[in-house]
Amino acid sequence: MDNSQKMSYDAGVAKGQTQEKASTMMDKAGNVAQSAKESLQNAGQTIQQTKMSYHAGEAKGQTQEKASTMVDKAGNVAQSAKESIQNAGQTIQQKAAGAADAVKNATGMNK
Repeated sequence: MDNSQKMSYDAGVAKGQTQEKASTMMDKAGNVAQSAKESLQNAGQTIQQTKMSYHAGEAKGQTQEKASTMVDKAGNVAQSAKESIQNAGQTIQQKAAGAADAVKNATGMNK
């Protein structure tokens, strides 16, 4: 295998690895989003149960506190999902740029 073929092969390997990593990151981001959705659903159920369990005055205060906590938690989950997606995007961009450079180098288009 001459140098040009080796570089083309390496570029193909890099591209495949990049695609696999991108897929993994997207799966992780989807899992984080699903978890956030489930947390919000559970929060809604908790709030409803609390309203039914206590007197109106007690329930109001407790519900407000729980809602505030759940909103904070949901905000944290959403921020984490946002950061994960941003990191995935940056990783994908970096890997794609590296793969593109490898292909350009292998084909002599980067001179």
